[in-house]
Amino acid sequence: MARSSAISKLLAGLQRAPHDYTVPTSIFPSLSVDRIAADLRLTEKGAERGKENEPPSASAAFDDVENLIIERIETEKRAVSASYHDQIQTYDGRRDSLHFEERFSEIRQLAPQAVADFRVEAAQGRDELHLLRRTLVEAERDRDAFRERHGIKRAAKVSSNNSKALSFAILAALFVGETVVNGAFLSKANEQGLLGGVVQAVSFALLNVLVSFAIGLGVVSMINHRNVLMKLVGLVGLAGYLGFAVYLNLAMAHTRELSGHFIVDSGVEVMRRLIEAPLSISDVTSWIFFAVGLTFSVFAMLKGLTLNDTYPGYSAVETARLQAQARYTTRKSDLIDNLREIRDEVSEGMKDIGRDLSVKRGEFDSILQARARLNAAFTDFQSQLERAAISLLSIYREANRRARSDQQPERFSYPFSLDRSPIVADTVSETAGADLRKSIAESQEMLSAQAESVNAEFEAAVARYHQIDDIIPEAGNGATQKG
Repeated sequence: MARSSAISKLLAGLQRAPHDYTVPTSIFPSLSVDRIAADLRLTEKGAERGKENEPPSASAAFDDVENLIIERIETEKRAVSASYHDQIQTYDGRRDSLHFEERFSEIRQLAPQAVADFRVEAAQGRDELHLLRRTLVEAERDRDAFRERHGIKRAAKVSSNNSKALSFAILAALFVGETVVNGAFLSKANEQGLLGGVVQAVSFALLNVLVSFAIGLGVVSMINHRNVLMKLVGLVGLAGYLGFAVYLNLAMAHTRELSGHFIVDSGVEVMRRLIEAPLSISDVTSWIFFAVGLTFSVFAMLKGLTLNDTYPGYSAVETARLQAQARYTTRKSDLIDNLREIRDEVSEGMKDIGRDLSVKRGEFDSILQARARLNAAFTDFQSQLERAAISLLSIYREANRRARSDQQPERFSYPFSLDRSPIVADTVSETAGADLRKSIAESQEMLSAQAESVNAEFEAAVARYHQIDDIIPEAGNGATQKG
């Protein structure tokens, strides 16, 4: 099956393993004010410094303990801010890796090209079928011309492969049977005993069965030829065969009859008998041997005569026509199946690409939502940091206030404000998101339209393949007899 290069390129860009972009609920750590206060010993330090009336009532800047609290909060903020920016970059990278614009460009370019590739594939198949159809028509014309030239009005007999296999199996059985019979009858007549008898039996079997088969196949069938000279060749061949078969089996019978007699040069004696008195066989077993051998020979000759059509050459032209017809019909079926597979592959590929766009759109929305949740979580965490700083400062200042003997610094009453890290704004606007969804819908519509076009091209290609029979009609309507 020839896959469309365009659809292959489109399918190569499929993303079949979408990621889960859901933000964990505990993405940023939760601070324990009590634990930090204990770690920094804020209550103890506040009381100790309060007894010494530190910081002074007129102080306007944070003292060492307050700076330690603020530094602890800033450290937490820096760590979380780094994590926040890393995750923002991850989301932005995943969003950019969706490559929507590149995908849209590929679809606009390659989806129509897939249809064009299908047309090319169909056209190449049509050209190939034209050539095969013309070859078939020429074979039909040769067959019809042969029939007209030889005055044949009947269908040709063409043996099927199974029929030929059966005929050759029968021929092999005849050969084996002839060899066994000959070996049984001739082993005693051979000076070399059983081995010599086997060699002699095989030689006689080759002549009696295989040569008879070949004569029936290629010579005796000439009797049916329309040409007088060829018919005469067939008659002469038949007469020659009969003489060959009779004398060969008489020779075998004489050889059998001489078995058991210790005669020097028994072959010369057999030839003398064939010339002077061919029928002078007194042993009934030898006559049976002669009859069996002649029967095998005649049966083998008839098998050769009837293996194909009895008119010489008729089977050959009909076989050539049948082979051309089989090549044409088989190839047409293969080409249609190939186009059907390509159509199904392209159609399914278009659907997969459309589904992939939907998946990518869902991923895009998930990324935007996860990014928004991340921003909200980071904002909430900074608010938590600010509240934690206020609480920690309050613990220290309250302990300091209780232990003081003079006025507390006025700044103890001022609220603490955390210097917050800015939120990374999303570069994708709501309008851009709407435009993206519109582009995805348009691309999916294009894919559906191209899939329908491929299906229409398939139907048209199949129709054109069948029209070849009308464009190049058969030369005749001769039938065939299958043997």
